[in-house]
Amino acid sequence: MDAIYRSQRHFYDLTRKYYLLGRDRLIAELAPPPGGTVLEIGCGTARNLIAAARAWPGARWFGIDISAAMLDTAGRAVRRAGLGGTVALARGDATAFDLAALFGADGQRPQPPAHGVDRVFMSYTLSMIPDWRAALDQAARALAPGGRLHIVDFGQQEGLPRWFRRLLFAWLARFDVSPRAGLEAELAALAARHGLTLRFTRLFRGYAWQARLDRPATGSAP
Repeated sequence: MDAIYRSQRHFYDLTRKYYLLGRDRLIAELAPPPGGTVLEIGCGTARNLIAAARAWPGARWFGIDISAAMLDTAGRAVRRAGLGGTVALARGDATAFDLAALFGADGQRPQPPAHGVDRVFMSYTLSMIPDWRAALDQAARALAPGGRLHIVDFGQQEGLPRWFRRLLFAWLARFDVSPRAGLEAELAALAARHGLTLRFTRLFRGYAWQARLDRPATGSAP
């Protein structure tokens, strides 16, 4: 990932804003509880974390990414935004992470709770993670009772012309991006395994797919 993003990180946000649709809608729907905790898996340049922290002040924010180059850019962006005491970043694998181990005991930044986080979100990351099913399972396990997992990613363009789908998918493949045709079925299976409820929405005629999975407020995480 560092090889891909070592140069791209410098203009990533300028280009992605035109086709990563649905990200701002996801942020608007996070609604973390006062003093709550939110984790972004695959935080990239921290564009989403900064926007979300401004939209929902009072929460504690965490971001993990596998790319050290992206995290370097993200760290500088967070400091420029004046959010160093609110947003914590760490290098971590989306398929296997331990928040307590990643963020450690540091009085200068927010600390993750032992019982899980209130919100987890993944914005256009599943289409880039080879073992995306394992990443979903790990995200579900990170949820606290009453927590929610929010996802937005490329759909299958089912309501758009076939030529558009062919061109988009060919272009995405140049960047190792693979929209997940089986996402809805996998999320339904994930919800059944973890006792979650699933809401699945097709945006922009299937250009993007958005999902929300809720854990019941009672009971403990599996």
